[in-house]
Formats: sequence, C-alpha cells, structure tokens
Amino acid sequence: MFDGQTILITGGTGSFGKQYTQTLLDRYKPKKIIIFSRDELKQYEMQQVFDQEPMRYFIGDVRDRDRLMQACNGVDYIIHAAAMKHVPAAEYNPTECIKTNINGAENVIHAAIQNDVKKVIALSTDKAANPVNLYGATKLCSDKLFVAANNMVGGEVPRFSVVRYGNVVGSRGSVVPFFRKLISEGATSLPITDLNMTRFWITLQQGVDFVIKNFSRMKGGEIFVPKIPSVTMTDLAKAIAPNIDLKEIGIRPGEKLHEKMCPRDDSYRTIEFDDHYVIAPAISFYDGVVNYISNNLGEEGKPVNQGFSYDSGTNDWFLSVIETVKLLEEADA
Repeated sequence: MFDGQTILITGGTGSFGKQYTQTLLDRYKPKKIIIFSRDELKQYEMQQVFDQEPMRYFIGDVRDRDRLMQACNGVDYIIHAAAMKHVPAAEYNPTECIKTNINGAENVIHAAIQNDVKKVIALSTDKAANPVNLYGATKLCSDKLFVAANNMVGGEVPRFSVVRYGNVVGSRGSVVPFFRKLISEGATSLPITDLNMTRFWITLQQGVDFVIKNFSRMKGGEIFVPKIPSVTMTDLAKAIAPNIDLKEIGIRPGEKLHEKMCPRDDSYRTIEFDDHYVIAPAISFYDGVVNYISNNLGEEGKPVNQGFSYDSGTNDWFLSVIETVKLLEEADA
C-alpha cells in the first residue's frame, strides 16, 4: 500500500511517529515520509536517526492551516498523531488544548480535502469515550470531526477513520518511564493514584501495526478499537519494581479509575471482529449506507449485545505480574 506513496505524520517526532517511520522504512519503499511538527530540536534529533532519502521534515503547527496546506501538497496518506495529551496540563490550560486538538483536527481535514489525499487516520484515546476531562472531551470532538468529514466529500477522497487505543507502554510522558526514573534516583516507594486503578495497555509496535492494517480495512467513518489487555496499576508497579513499597496519593485532576474504549451508549453501533471492535458512525453519509459488518479486507464482524461496554475494569483479559513483565520486555526490545 505504501510503496511509492507519500505519507505525512503530524506530531511525527513523538514516540508513535518515530516507530511508525521506522516500520514504514523497514517494510515499504515510500516515495516520501513527511514529519510535520513544531519543535525544531526534536526534528533535529530525529534527523540524526532518520536521514534516509524518503525523509522530509516540515516545521509547522496543526493550528496553522496555511502551513498544513503546503505540507499536504502531493500527500497520499496522513496519520494525525499531533495532540496536546497531558491530562492535568489540559485541565489548567483548556484553551490551548482546544486549539490543538479540535481546531488542529479541523485544519488537518481541510488540508487533506483540498490536496486530494487518499486516506486519513486520526489517533484517538480511550479518554475520548465518556470523557471526564478536557483532553478526552477534545479528542471526542476530534473523533466526531473526522467521522463527519466523510460526509463533506461524498463518495470522493479522502476517506477518514479513527483509531482509538489505550496507554502505550513506555511512550514519552507515560507512567513506565516515570516509575523507572524514580527507581534510578533511589526512590523507596512508587506513587499510585489509586490502588484499584486499571488501564488498557498496548506496545508501541502493536499500535503502529494496528494503524497500518486499518488503512487497508477502512471504508471511512469507523472508529477502530483493538482488543488489548488490562493491567492494574499495582501489578504494573510490581512488574517494574517487585520489592518496592506503593504509596497511594489520590486521583489527579481529570483522571478516571477505569478507562473505556467502547461506551455502553454506543453498543447499538459497535461491531466485534476477531481482534478488534469497530464503532460505526452515528450519522448516514451523503454517498449512502455503508455496511461496516464486513471490511475492505473481507473480515466479517458481528454486532455486540445491547449494553456492551469495553472497560479496563471489566475487561476479560487481564495481565498477571509475570505477563506484565513480559509486555515490558517486548516493549523494550
């Protein structure tokens, strides 16, 4: 799919963008890979690792529609990974979060349409399902924008879809490197916001592979959700440092005890496949009714039961401490 094609990754200097770039270079022969981000230092550092012929680096902000229009010229596929993601920071700086996550999404959609991009996948988060914090609320708005964008183009390109998944093991700013940093500094205990807290977990490579496959699966308008395991935060801490004490510090502003990826209210339009779920759009598109029971790879799904909810606290796939250790080792490999 990506041989001879031009791919643009917004927020491309982040953990996901780097892994996606490495995977594209390893598996395909792209014409160009455009890294679009606003931090020149991170771009400089990424250039020291990724300096192959297909690589292009564009300084720009998703808030700047004109710059996005320039960057998307000749682009075939877009992965929209740029976002303001830190939950407490979003609570204290709501307008900045809205500008990046909502206005930025609208700008990506506009630039993709004007440049006849073929397909766009936007990265979402479990926090967008029944959001209780501003970050999740802005990503829910972003998801709605990308789904509805398919109606703006009728049966033409681009087609827009969304990928929603949980916490990424070891990604920049996540709890795993934070815990490891505390341990390296000689901490005698690890802070746990709530001893009953659970989260969905996925490795960076699993997330990248899921996005790549969904470019082939997508018809446009779907929210793709992978079937992934849950881990309790206490087991995660024990997997990282089995002999260290845990200190309960209380839930942070905007934080949930458990996360959802498929809310109960969306069960009437949620479809289960072997290794993932699809949340079909709530609206009908201009070009007619789309059958999401079957995807473009010929995989067949089935509607979930009414009232179904995909929740990290009630997930039927939990990792033990030993399995969590293996997941961390896989992520580090």
